[in-house]
Amino acid sequence: MTPRVELAAALVALVSGAAVAPSEAQQLPDLDRVIRHLDQLYRSQSSHARMTMTVVRPRGTRVLSLESWSKGEDQALVVIRAPAREAGTASLRTADGLWSYGARADRLIRIPTGLLSESWMGSHLTNDDLMRETSYDDDYESVVAWATRNGTRYLQVTLTPKPEAPVVYTKLVFLLTRDDWIPVLWEFYDGDQIVRTIAYEDVRQVAGRPLPMRMVIQPVDAPNERTVIEYRRLELDVPVDDELFTRRGLRRVAGQ
Repeated sequence: MTPRVELAAALVALVSGAAVAPSEAQQLPDLDRVIRHLDQLYRSQSSHARMTMTVVRPRGTRVLSLESWSKGEDQALVVIRAPAREAGTASLRTADGLWSYGARADRLIRIPTGLLSESWMGSHLTNDDLMRETSYDDDYESVVAWATRNGTRYLQVTLTPKPEAPVVYTKLVFLLTRDDWIPVLWEFYDGDQIVRTIAYEDVRQVAGRPLPMRMVIQPVDAPNERTVIEYRRLELDVPVDDELFTRRGLRRVAGQ
């Protein structure tokens, strides 16, 4: 699945940084280019991936092996491969919405809008994260600036939703490396408070572009909890059959 997917031990204070020197301000990249870069970072015509998702909660740690496919903007499928008791459970996204598949009951159930904010697969991601249909370019007002965190200078992109945008958070803040614009940290705001962060790690070359292969989702109000997603394999722009995103195709791959 094209990650649209996608966090700190305590509340991360937003650092605006010292005043930017005129020479550095002149070096700020074009705003439109940066936003397009964020929008397309993990997107591709199609993808196939194998991942490990580790969910840490007070009641214990749960490790899932996942396989995913995506095609275009609307079609995506994620199947649990392990542990055995959950193998075959799947999430399917189509142009018509998000669906949950239970292998044992062989039932495909649509996720109603009212449940999109619920946890996905017991993780710190939500069903809404899988359904992200918003565009950073179309749905947000954006500001690019330099910011300093722990003595390191980053390119900071601050996104605030337009009044009509169908979004959950009141603000998004991205920290990117200065030269390659590789994501380092993503902060989600509710009002003036950071409620969740995603830290990006283990950058590798995939299809000619540097991409983080490890993401740590951290809820700020639960510093001892986290979800870690690690890509074991990620292929972009590979052949993916449209039938895969049908009930018949889902049942076939879920039973493999």
